Amino acid sequence: MTNQTITAPKGFQAAAVKAGLKHSGALDLGLIVADRPCTAAAVFTTNKIVSAPVVVSREHVRSGKLQAVFVNAGNSNACTGQRGFRDTLAICRQVGRALNIDPHRILVASTGIIGEFLPMEKVRSGIEAALAALRYSPQAGGNLARAILTTDTKKKTAYRKIRLGGKTVQLAGIAKGSGMIAPNMATMLAFITTDADISPALLRRSLSQSAAVTFNKVTVDNHTSTSDTAVVLASGLAGNTRITRQGTDYQKFHQALWQICDDLARQIAADGEGATCAVTVRVTEAANPREAHQAVRAIVDSPLVRCAFFGADPNWGRIVSAIGYSGARFNPDKLTCKVAGVTVFRNGRPTPFNRSQLSRKMKARQWQVHVCLGAGKYEDFCYTCDLSHGYVTINADYHT
Repeated sequence: MTNQTITAPKGFQAAAVKAGLKHSGALDLGLIVADRPCTAAAVFTTNKIVSAPVVVSREHVRSGKLQAVFVNAGNSNACTGQRGFRDTLAICRQVGRALNIDPHRILVASTGIIGEFLPMEKVRSGIEAALAALRYSPQAGGNLARAILTTDTKKKTAYRKIRLGGKTVQLAGIAKGSGMIAPNMATMLAFITTDADISPALLRRSLSQSAAVTFNKVTVDNHTSTSDTAVVLASGLAGNTRITRQGTDYQKFHQALWQICDDLARQIAADGEGATCAVTVRVTEAANPREAHQAVRAIVDSPLVRCAFFGADPNWGRIVSAIGYSGARFNPDKLTCKVAGVTVFRNGRPTPFNRSQLSRKMKARQWQVHVCLGAGKYEDFCYTCDLSHGYVTINADYHT
């Protein structure tokens, strides 16, 4: 079969094993290893409470070079003090020694329970098993996509292929994220590989801009995690002329990277804990970008609105009242709202619509809410989902 996993771009191996970090006994520890040092860029959580892996990885990626990624699920190694840092550095040393890689060129990402120490005996054994299992195969890439999951119900993958200067360039990504998801990253991990040859500065620019309009536009529960990490490794083995300026090749690459990030972000929203539908909320004609953002956030952060999504209830009153307290300026007599493509409120008044037909549309897996403020030319959006009984059940039972 055609490889469209993170091992598809030239120069990358992956592995995933069962180290015993998840109570379920599922795959929970993995590696991505490049044949040579890669140009690298990463973005991390904005939470002031950050895990040891995030602190260490921020420092390691500062050079713009990485060659390996270690990841585990089931334990986030967050709020674990100095021992957490020692354990993270020990992981880097073990992987580095085995692969003859500088430990400072290894990124560590962990997700799962907060406040518990990593069981390092299991981790060390897991690393040994993962090193032995490294492969360039699609099976290896697919296994890693499963290993990083926690409360997710399905793996999240994306792939793009483009032509740069007559050379084929591949990009592939995997992600996890289902709960503790909010704008400014989420409890999410994303790993992207590419064989493009690109400068560190432009790779950082492309990832930063892509994350701002994809991963940072997702919310499931307005709760920002301690461990969020998104990283891109570029092996440079595609043979394209190195991208060093913002010309045509850069724009093609940036478009493909944005598509990877957007694809993964949409999958995260659709797989929100207990979600039955994914909803894109868009606000247009705001007075300025800040107020467009305020209006979007007021809608997606409202439990009442999100419960109405779950009930397939076209409750425009909850939406327009959220806009009313958002802080965004608008003329109520110009406010318009569409739900699943149906106008339910126009120029400050409700409009006639077939409630049962619209309710059926809202039972689809994906649909949109569009609010027009009529106050300017700016817009913003967010990917979200409904708030169901399932979300409460999962988070009442899941120990974080």
